[in-house]
Amino acid sequence: MASSKRDLRRRIRAVKNIEKITQAMKMVAAAKLLKAQGRAVSARPFARELSDVLARLASRGEGQAAHPLLEQREIKTVAVVSVAADRGLCGSYNTNMIRKANDLMAEINARPEGEGKPEKVVLLPVGRRTRDFYRKRNHRILREYVGMGEEISFAQARGIARALADFFVKGEVDEVWVVYSEFINAMQQRPAAMKVLPVTPPEHTGTTAAGVPEHIYEPSAADVLSTLVPKYVEIQVYRALLEAKASEQGARMTAMGTATDNAKELGEQYTLAMNRVRQATITREIAELVGGAEALSK
Repeated sequence: MASSKRDLRRRIRAVKNIEKITQAMKMVAAAKLLKAQGRAVSARPFARELSDVLARLASRGEGQAAHPLLEQREIKTVAVVSVAADRGLCGSYNTNMIRKANDLMAEINARPEGEGKPEKVVLLPVGRRTRDFYRKRNHRILREYVGMGEEISFAQARGIARALADFFVKGEVDEVWVVYSEFINAMQQRPAAMKVLPVTPPEHTGTTAAGVPEHIYEPSAADVLSTLVPKYVEIQVYRALLEAKASEQGARMTAMGTATDNAKELGEQYTLAMNRVRQATITREIAELVGGAEALSK
């Protein structure tokens, strides 16, 4: 029985140490989430306005056929950029992102012949977790990006976007998708898939007066379009990385909060069990004393 009490005390100490660690990790994740959320939210208006300008230019039909990133061609190779975390301890975040990438690849491979069914699908994993998962399963990895850090810079996103554009222009890939997690709030993140190449300008929903141009572009609409198309790809990749980082921190904060609550509950259960063992020991010892006293009195 004494050994059982020692074992329970040891478990209580271990659980309390785990609770302190998870509580500290929750606070760190909350601080990082505040910064990551601010960056993700602030990037949305610029991406939305850039999409609107691109839609306006595309509606004029000037210079679209000349830009290589707008080229629609027969799809032989599809690249999937799967964005996940470098580390774990963030609940089901990494698992959900890998599942979303697998679902997208299955959907791409299930396309009918002659309607965009590729000969092969290659991967560009972003983050160690997704890289390690697909490397162990011998998937075709075109390029990998790990160790992105806690704060995603525009230079990092631009490097990835330019590599994707280079693969597309050279004909190594004919279609590019980005799988990322869209940040809703600290408790909710939604896996999403976005096609970034070839660039498909959004539909323009604006209206103009008859005979009056909506905007005047200098030097020309075609020149502005040729500048905006690669910038559009960079901004879409940058926004996806920011959304993914905010989602990761939100998932980690939630997971560490749940782990802290579970550790606290487990510690209470162990304390209750130890109290029961102690009470049972005291009761047995009292019974032995009473029995001994009665035996001596007789």
